[in-house]
Amino acid sequence: MPLKTDAIGKTYDPVTYAVGREKIREYAAAVGETNPLHHDLDAARAAGYEDLVAPPMFAVVYAGRAVGPAIFDPDVGINFAMMVHGSQEFVWGPLVIAGDEITTVNTVKEIADRGGMGFYVFESVSRNQDGAAVCTGTWTNIVRGVS
Repeated sequence: MPLKTDAIGKTYDPVTYAVGREKIREYAAAVGETNPLHHDLDAARAAGYEDLVAPPMFAVVYAGRAVGPAIFDPDVGINFAMMVHGSQEFVWGPLVIAGDEITTVNTVKEIADRGGMGFYVFESVSRNQDGAAVCTGTWTNIVRGVS
């Protein structure tokens, strides 16, 4: 059965995430990040930041919410029984700081059959309250046995 490709180019509603100081600390602790910029407000301020600095991969917290609706969209048509995680790639802009409001928009960039496997590629663009792109993510899922 051929892949459904009508969803290529589809953009989903923006999702906004308010970055909290405790969420940064919790995430940093969970991933073993020990840099004081992620835990100690005085250290972050001494380094010239207004508040705690989010670790780069905190992007999965604020951007992941925007990617979910596309993955579960019936127009995209992912067969979850056959899906495996392909990859995630990120390009970062300005640092994310506690107190920022990050708005992420997600788009279906590609749906393609490669050797009997379906490649579903999504792009998320996350911007802070000033409009600066803090992170652009490419999220790839692979579905086995599509043709």
